[in-house]
Amino acid sequence: MIIKKFNIEGKEQLFETGRIARQADGSVLVRENGTTVLVTAVASEEETDKDFFPLFVEYREKFYAAGKIPGGFFKREGRPSEREIVSCRMIDRPIRPLFPDGFNCEVQIACSVLSSDQKQQSDILGITGASLALNLSNIPFDTILSGVRVGRVEGEFILDPSFEESEEGEMSIVVAGTDDAIVMVEGEANGVSEDILLDALEFAHDRIREINAVQREFLGQCDLPQKREVKPAEVNSELENKIREEYTDKVRERNLIKGKLKRQRALSELRREAIEKYEEDYPESAGEISGFLHEIERELVRDLILRENRRTDGRGLDEIRDISCEVQVMPETHGSALFTRGETQSLVVVTLGTSQDEKRIDALSGESWKKFLLHYNFPPYSVGEVGFFRGPGRREIGHGVLAEKSLQPVIPSEEDFPYTIRVVSDIMESNGSSSMATVCGGTLALMDAGVPIDRPLAGIAMGMIKEGDNYAILTDILGLEDHLGDMDFKVVGSIEGITAFQMDTKISGISREVMREALDKARKARIKVLESMLATIPEPRSDISPNAPKIVKIMVPVDKIRKVIGPGGKMVRFIQEESGARVEIDDDGTVLIAACDSASSEKAVQMVEEVTADPEVNKVYTGTVKNVVNFGAFVEILPGREGLLHISEIENRRIEKVEDVLNVGDEVEVKVVNIDREGKIRLSRKVLLND
Repeated sequence: MIIKKFNIEGKEQLFETGRIARQADGSVLVRENGTTVLVTAVASEEETDKDFFPLFVEYREKFYAAGKIPGGFFKREGRPSEREIVSCRMIDRPIRPLFPDGFNCEVQIACSVLSSDQKQQSDILGITGASLALNLSNIPFDTILSGVRVGRVEGEFILDPSFEESEEGEMSIVVAGTDDAIVMVEGEANGVSEDILLDALEFAHDRIREINAVQREFLGQCDLPQKREVKPAEVNSELENKIREEYTDKVRERNLIKGKLKRQRALSELRREAIEKYEEDYPESAGEISGFLHEIERELVRDLILRENRRTDGRGLDEIRDISCEVQVMPETHGSALFTRGETQSLVVVTLGTSQDEKRIDALSGESWKKFLLHYNFPPYSVGEVGFFRGPGRREIGHGVLAEKSLQPVIPSEEDFPYTIRVVSDIMESNGSSSMATVCGGTLALMDAGVPIDRPLAGIAMGMIKEGDNYAILTDILGLEDHLGDMDFKVVGSIEGITAFQMDTKISGISREVMREALDKARKARIKVLESMLATIPEPRSDISPNAPKIVKIMVPVDKIRKVIGPGGKMVRFIQEESGARVEIDDDGTVLIAACDSASSEKAVQMVEEVTADPEVNKVYTGTVKNVVNFGAFVEILPGREGLLHISEIENRRIEKVEDVLNVGDEVEVKVVNIDREGKIRLSRKVLLND
C-alpha cells in the first residue's frame, strides 16, 4: 500500500493505492479533506472493430458516503442523476484525446464517491484520479494531468471551493490540464470579464502543475507495470496512393458544396464509387477506403482554412452565419421563440408554473429544490437521420445543463418572480453549436413569456485549426469544423461579461495567447448576435402571457396559517374548489394564489382574507345560517367563525319560532354587537332593520 499526503492552498489531499480494488488494471483513492473517491481503470484484452475509441467513463455518488439512504421505493441508487452524468462527461473530455492513436481496446474508468463531508465537491477528484489510475495500469496512457475547481469570492480566487462558496461566489470553473497547457475548461459565472477568466485559468494552471508534481512523486514510489504495446495499424500504401491520386480533386470539389446534407450526400456517393471501383482488386477494403477519403477530406478542409483563410461554406474566419429570430411562434404557449443560425435551428418554449412544479434534488450535499429547469432535445430528424425516440442521452443532458447554467444568472429571484420556469429546447436542425442556439432561443423565449431577466444573453462556439505554430481561430463553427478541428470553445454572455463557458481540445492544450484571442473574437461575435436578437424583441414583455397562471402573493399572520389550511387541509381545498385557483402556503405566512383569470384570483384572495380576518364589533356581515335552535340561529359570518343570532334579535317584533323567518342555508345580513372574552360572538339583525 502506497500513500502520499500533501497540502495545497490549505486543502489536505491524499493519494492511496494497493489496498482497494486490486484486480483492476489501475486503482487509486483520491481524498480531499473528508471527501474520498475511488477511481479504477480497466481495459479489455482484445481490440474492437469500432470506428471510434471505446472509452467509457462512469461516475457514481454513493448515498452511504454522506450517511444517507436513497429515497424512492427501492431505497437504492438508481439511474445516474444529471450531476453524475455531467461529471462523467467532464472526466471523459480531457483524457480521451490523450490516448495514443491505434489503441482500440475498450477502456472503462469508474469513479465512486465513497465518503463525502457534504462540503467538498467530489467531481474534480475524478479527473486527477483517472490520470493516476491510468498511469498505475498497463494501459498505454502516460500523460500526467490534474483537475481543479476555481471559485471567486469577494475578488479573491479560491481553490476547490465548497458547495456554499460556489453558490455565493461570482464564478465556479473546472479546469483540467497538463504541465504545458490547459486541455479542458467548464464553468459558470455572473458576468465576469475576459481578463478575470484568464486570470482564473492562470491561477488554476499553477495549482495543476503542483498536483501533477505530486502525482509524479507518488507514481515514483509505485511498482509500475510495463505498458501495453500499441501496434500502428497496417496501411495499404499502394491503395492509399491510388485513392489520393484519383480522388483528391474530387473531394476538394465536393468540400465546397453549399449545404450540409448536399455536401454529405455528394461525399457519400463518391465513397460508394471508390469502394465499388476497387472492390475486385482490393476485397474487404471498404473501411480502409473510407478512412483514406476521410483523411483527404480532413486535410483539404484544414488546408483551405490555414492557407486561404476560407471555409467550406465560403465564410471568412470571423464571419457569423445568417441569423433569424422569431417570437410568439406557438400561440398557446406561455412564451416561444425560433432561433436560426445558418443550418442550426432551435425551437424554445417557456412554461410558467407554481412552486408545486419545482424539482426536488436528492444529492450528497442535501435536499434542494429547483425553480428553473432547462431541457434540451436532439431528435434524429434534426440531422436528417432515422433513429429511436428514447430518453435523453448523455450528450443531450450535458448540452441542457450547459445552457441552464448559462441562463441561470439572469433568472429573477423567487421574491421578484414567484414562478417555476421550465425552458424546453427542441433542435429542429443541427450543423454546429446547437447548445448556443438554445441559449439564444432561450433568452428570446423568456422575454416573450414576460420573465423579467435582467440582461439578454447570447452564445457562440469558437473553433481552431492548428498545424505546428500556424493556427486559425474560427467564429461560429460548423459541425464539420468541430469534427475535423482542434478546439471547441463555447462562450455565453451579455455585452458586459461572461456567464458560462466550455472548452475541449483534441491537441495537447491551448496557450493563454490563443485563449485570449478566442475570447476577444467570441465577445465581438456575441455582441453581433445580441443585436439581431434585440431587433426582434428589445426587452421582456411588460406582462406575462395570458395563457400563463397569474400569481398573486399576499401575507397572512403566521398564527393564522392553520386557519387557511384547515383540519386535514379541508379549508385550503375548499378555497381551491370554490375559486378555481391554486393556493400554496409557506411557513413564513406567504400565500401564493395562482389562477388563469383575474376573477378566480380575486375570489381566492377574498376567501383567504376572510379566513384570516377577525370579526369586528359594530361591523355588518352577510352570513349563512348554519344551525337553528329554539333560542336562535348560529350564523357563519366568516369562514369557520359563527355567532349567535338570538331569537329576540331577529325581528323588531316578537316571533314564536326562528323558522318563521330563517332556515338553515339562508343568507342573512347581521351586525356584530358584542364579542366576549372567550371569543363568543353576539349578532343582531334587528338593529339593522331599525336603522
